[in-house]
Amino acid sequence: MTTTRRRAATLLGFLALGLSLGTGALAQTAPKELKIGYQKVGLVVVARQQGLIEKQLAPQGVAVRWVEFQAGPPLLEALNAGGIDFGYTGDAPPIFSQAAGGNLVYVGAAAPTRDGEAILVKADSPIRSVADLKGKTVAVGRGTSSHNLLIAALEKAGLSFSDIKPAYLLPSDAGSAFANDSVDAWVIWDPYLALAQSRGETRVLATTGQTHDVSSFFLANRTFAEKNPGLIAGALSGLTEAAGWARTHRDEVAQSLAAVTGVPYPVQKVAADRTEFAVRPLSDEILTAQQTTADRFFRLGLIPRPIKVRDIVWSPPRT
Repeated sequence: MTTTRRRAATLLGFLALGLSLGTGALAQTAPKELKIGYQKVGLVVVARQQGLIEKQLAPQGVAVRWVEFQAGPPLLEALNAGGIDFGYTGDAPPIFSQAAGGNLVYVGAAAPTRDGEAILVKADSPIRSVADLKGKTVAVGRGTSSHNLLIAALEKAGLSFSDIKPAYLLPSDAGSAFANDSVDAWVIWDPYLALAQSRGETRVLATTGQTHDVSSFFLANRTFAEKNPGLIAGALSGLTEAAGWARTHRDEVAQSLAAVTGVPYPVQKVAADRTEFAVRPLSDEILTAQQTTADRFFRLGLIPRPIKVRDIVWSPPRT
């Protein structure tokens, strides 16, 4: 079976499992609420604005509660603790969580960030390339997808992570540090990237798309997913519907994101136009790329033990 056919079959499986929510054992055992952790970016915001996951779960009388996070690591801390049931992050946070013994599973993949995540410097900075970051202070979120981008870009330029001085900051603090020149560079994702670019003259040293092929991920609390596969499938079905709509309604996506974040529409339009909206099954290619990242983090001593990404891949029941 080709990758495209496998992808279609998996997505159809999500839809079929989601449609079973109102019948049988699932209807008898489902909780009354699905708690979703989200950041104010991309596809999950679209699904929330349109109530698409709520629509999938309504036949079973299950409500959705949305819990906001500024970055992936704290979101996965809540997922592990059972504070939320489902969430979305970049590639690095689940690796750190798994290495720490987190109670989570991969349930689906989102499209790569590509041009929506970058290493940024001021336009007048003497830093002209990634290689020029040697000895410089770089703002980055520890354990985020930007952390992975920085490491991969440095290696591609012949440097190691120890050649720079990381300033581990969440986006709000990193943005201030970048604006007042407390750091030399900033590694960040949209809409913070688009916002920084709109506020002053900047230059991009490297983007995720130019550096490596990685995905973002939808994740669930393992215990919750095992007990409530229909709710996970319903969430993925709602997100799949949101992705289909978003691909042909980018103006409306930008308007939705602007309303939620307070970031001006023109900035969100830049972010929306360079975002690929998709929900994908966990293919061998995606998992192999994620394993490469995990191996890199262990080699650099960023995680305490080697892990196998495939150990925490969710297998939805057959319908």
